[in-house]
Amino acid sequence: MRTLITNIGELTTNAAGSAAPHHAVQDAAVLMEDGLITWVGRADEAPGAEEIIDAEGRAVIPGFVDSHSHLVFGGDRAAEFEARMAGQKYAAGGIRSTVAATRAATDDELRARLRGFLDEMHAQGTTTVEIKSGYGLDVETEERLVRLAAEVTPEVTFLGAHVVPADYADDPEGYVDLVTGPMLEACAPHARWIDVFCETGAFSVEQSRRVLEAGIARGLAPRVHASQLGPGGGVQLAVELGAASIDHGTYLTDDDVAALAASETVLTLLPGVEFSTRQPYPDARRLIDAGVTVALACDTNPGSSFTSSMPFCIAVAVRDMGMTPAEAVWAATAGGARALRREDIGVIAPGYRADLVLLRAPSRIHLAYRPGVPLVERVWKDGVQVA
Repeated sequence: MRTLITNIGELTTNAAGSAAPHHAVQDAAVLMEDGLITWVGRADEAPGAEEIIDAEGRAVIPGFVDSHSHLVFGGDRAAEFEARMAGQKYAAGGIRSTVAATRAATDDELRARLRGFLDEMHAQGTTTVEIKSGYGLDVETEERLVRLAAEVTPEVTFLGAHVVPADYADDPEGYVDLVTGPMLEACAPHARWIDVFCETGAFSVEQSRRVLEAGIARGLAPRVHASQLGPGGGVQLAVELGAASIDHGTYLTDDDVAALAASETVLTLLPGVEFSTRQPYPDARRLIDAGVTVALACDTNPGSSFTSSMPFCIAVAVRDMGMTPAEAVWAATAGGARALRREDIGVIAPGYRADLVLLRAPSRIHLAYRPGVPLVERVWKDGVQVA
């Protein structure tokens, strides 16, 4: 069946090859058929369709592409959040507190919680999500996490190198051996990506290189957590190994920025993290002006960013990171697609997946202009309404 969304007041297409990728089309229409977009143009020139949806002058944008999340875990860390709000400093070691609850949870319990988070994301306009493991930190549980994630998305990342678990506290090299050996062998069949937390308190540059190169040899593509807690060598390592993205990037040197600008590696900014940890916000204006490709993601996790709302992250990026509303929407859609090296999402054009969001607003500006207001009216994924 062909479905036409017409009378769109403002259509953000992110059209590939456009000289102005942030440009919005007025008085537009979009035709969907068999899960794909088959026509985009002026509403008064639209072809016929079996189903016609009147947008009534409201805005339509591509579905959000959340390229960094940790959705499979047990428990929460509300007490840790409260302590941070009282002045306690965030540190990477807090990850360990989620591991016991995750190991103790059954597959069905983890699966039900995962589905709940996906429902939240769909309701807020996210149509594609990447999901990382990293809260098992043993072979059996890490395999469970990537297997469950693979039930709901092809964008699964093996992050056994999230932090060194307590039972390997005196033998971090032994844990890297486990990650690059039996754990990788168990998890690789369910994953597309390999990731590592290259940070003080987590893994050194040398250990991170071992993890990433082992994953690459096993057929997984690299991503890197880096420069969240301070400057380090993670960005340079990511660029050297051709990583699809380096995520966080709160503390970047001029050399880091130059290396990213000259590479295909996307910098994924995670505004919810700085909001939750009270760290300084990255300067997105500096990055964009330098030519770095920037994505936005939620980093949904129980410790440092327990939000699943891309509209919230857009509002924070505009208010506190120097992005324009158009840049933030692009980063949360086409930018996320680039961070996942996907050429079928993040854009509204013929041949792309029919992942669309109808806003309860006349323009995308309202996503930042009206923070906290539920502006997502309807959501389609592969041409099927999911919210």
